[in-house]
Amino acid sequence: MQFEDIIDYHFKNPALLHEALSHSSYANENKKSRQSNERLEFLGDSVLSIVVSQYLFENYKNLPEGKLTKIRASLVCEKALYNFSKQISLGEYLFLGKGEEHSGGRERPSILADAFEAVIAAIYLDGGLEVARKYILSFIPKDIDVNKEITFNDYKTMLQEVIQQNPTEKVEYVLRDQTGPDHDKAFVVDVMLNSNVIGKGEGRSKKQAEQMAAKEALELMGYET
Repeated sequence: MQFEDIIDYHFKNPALLHEALSHSSYANENKKSRQSNERLEFLGDSVLSIVVSQYLFENYKNLPEGKLTKIRASLVCEKALYNFSKQISLGEYLFLGKGEEHSGGRERPSILADAFEAVIAAIYLDGGLEVARKYILSFIPKDIDVNKEITFNDYKTMLQEVIQQNPTEKVEYVLRDQTGPDHDKAFVVDVMLNSNVIGKGEGRSKKQAEQMAAKEALELMGYET
């Protein structure tokens, strides 16, 4: 497959790559033959986070936790993953349903960011962590400007910084609802603090809904956003 040449990795199990490239809209139209990439996205998100976290931890030894957290957030946010996906023309290789295809799904940032994470998971499952690490780090700039002010509104990181002042507290994001056709979905997410709902958010993607939930939680706590 041409996409394997682009990412410089050839799968021993091609079905993993096919699944990673299959959007839910396509899977729903081909239920007997295809699973969507949502489960792989879930795994890929975690693999991406641990690889980037370790890279920053080992290469920026003088930076405090708060700064490392903000830099990591800037490297794994939807905008960053969308830009990474454009480097490998990922949108051209996605399997989309008819509605998503006609509504510009191949260029939709949330779809491309999710698929990028799914490809990470597929590589991880097929080749192991070190192979996935090499792939991920090929997108990470070698000259990160640690003095640059990170201005994008990462409400999840802001909320985590507030909550982690008390080590016994735990924040969790729970998907409560998703509505609409595959090419125009809306997601509703609750942010929980020790099983109590402290914010609710809606968005066109799960990531966006999580950010909006964190934003509401911060505002209810009295923080400016």
